[in-house]
Amino acid sequence: MKKKIKLYDSTLRDGAQTKGVNFSLDDKLKIVNVLDQIGIDYIEGGWPGANPTDDKFFKSLPKLKNSKAVAFGMMRKPGKSANNDPNLNAVLNSGVSSVCLVGKSSDFHVKNALKISLNENLDMISDTISFASKRLDEVLYDAEHFFDGYKNNSDYALNSLKRALDSGATWIILCDTNGGTLPYELEMILSKVKNIIPEKNLGVHFHNDTDNATYNSIESVRNGVTQIQGTFNGLGERCGNANLVNVAANIILKMGYECNLKKKVTKLTKISRFIDETLNRESPKNLPFVGSAAFAHKGGLHISAVERDPRCYEHIDPNDIGNERVLVVSNQSGKSNIINRLKRLNIDTNGKEKKVISFLETIKQQEFLGYAYDGAEASFELLAKRKFQKFKEFYSLESFKVSDEKRKNSLNEFVPFSEASVKIFVGDKEFYSAAEGNGPIHALDMALRNALIKFYPKIKELNLVDYKVRILTPQDGTKALVRVRIESKNEKFKWSTIGVSYNVIDASYIALNDSITYHLLKSK
Repeated sequence: MKKKIKLYDSTLRDGAQTKGVNFSLDDKLKIVNVLDQIGIDYIEGGWPGANPTDDKFFKSLPKLKNSKAVAFGMMRKPGKSANNDPNLNAVLNSGVSSVCLVGKSSDFHVKNALKISLNENLDMISDTISFASKRLDEVLYDAEHFFDGYKNNSDYALNSLKRALDSGATWIILCDTNGGTLPYELEMILSKVKNIIPEKNLGVHFHNDTDNATYNSIESVRNGVTQIQGTFNGLGERCGNANLVNVAANIILKMGYECNLKKKVTKLTKISRFIDETLNRESPKNLPFVGSAAFAHKGGLHISAVERDPRCYEHIDPNDIGNERVLVVSNQSGKSNIINRLKRLNIDTNGKEKKVISFLETIKQQEFLGYAYDGAEASFELLAKRKFQKFKEFYSLESFKVSDEKRKNSLNEFVPFSEASVKIFVGDKEFYSAAEGNGPIHALDMALRNALIKFYPKIKELNLVDYKVRILTPQDGTKALVRVRIESKNEKFKWSTIGVSYNVIDASYIALNDSITYHLLKSK
């Protein structure tokens, strides 16, 4: 049986260095909880003493059931003893029993970053690791810039690892800090490392600057390494870290290694998207394994082949990773694709061949006008139900009016002002409403809600979470055709709707109307 691989997640620290990412205390507690549920071996929570959020996190850290919480820190400072270094002791006194301490293994960085002698750096490693290992259950030594250090001065880089191990480090982590190491370099370097560091104590942490972090992590496992560090969705500074999702999926599903995560590998898609949603980031659709397009097929020939045997275009069963197969509706779609999609919506197409062909032509015509249903599933579902089922609209629009102006306030400053009014019918009852908003779309949304809430109280549970406009005919300048995509959610679902028009307010209303209708349909 193949050896067991430990997975170490540093999303809450390394991931926080991603441009545009900022973890709140609540974010960190939510994420550590879901990572514990799926059995990540080590969860690095942050750097105690570095900022108030990390300090509060370790004070608020719940008892974990399946994972070990880890605090991150660094070697004692030059000229101080480990006992008298406040930064080091803030890490050691954070309340967890495992710490990861970073030290220099590159002579270049010792001379140019720390500006101390090579021997003094080795003494810092020995003193710090020895001091920490006597106080805590587990100390991981993060050998920063190890691979560059090895290529520049292999004897010194290896000596730094030996010092850490001999001083009580449980794990030695080889870090490719600038992400410049290529896969073909690993076998020789790791073979030298294993002469002094047992495989059971050896881990790696790759950054993704050359797009090789996943490859390097997998190759390291093949060469005996037993711990892989990385982040969910590859978060991290510059080009990010090794994507722990990809690493775990490959070594478990394809290479047959044992991991604590193995029993929960089907949760990876959900956790990946949960983390992005928590950070208010859009999950890249083309993420391997867990992206919404990872098993999406577009085009008649591909669709037909996948329907016969999914192995034609899928390297694993998407269910194995908690994802799903998507047969994309597009102007390349064939009849079988449409029928398959309708079946998933529980729409019976038996004996309705003419209606299916008509619906296919409608889809193609809509996409010719600028609609794109591969990213607006709710609008597609409504279009289908309006065609095939006796779908009764919840309301009908009689008219709307939106005004937008910029005027001076009492401080003689220009401020925008938006107002909208709508007239709708619910059955034969007429409702009129007007509302102000931060902008024209907000005002229109509020006016619609005010008109509907008396009849449909559930409307208050609808939240719009994203709004995007794309110019479809840029050559037309300000009179261009535009496509509006709205993302919405309620307590149970999250969905996208779409509208296309030469008028951005009209396109917004079309998408907004679909969003409200879909919400009311699912809330019945």
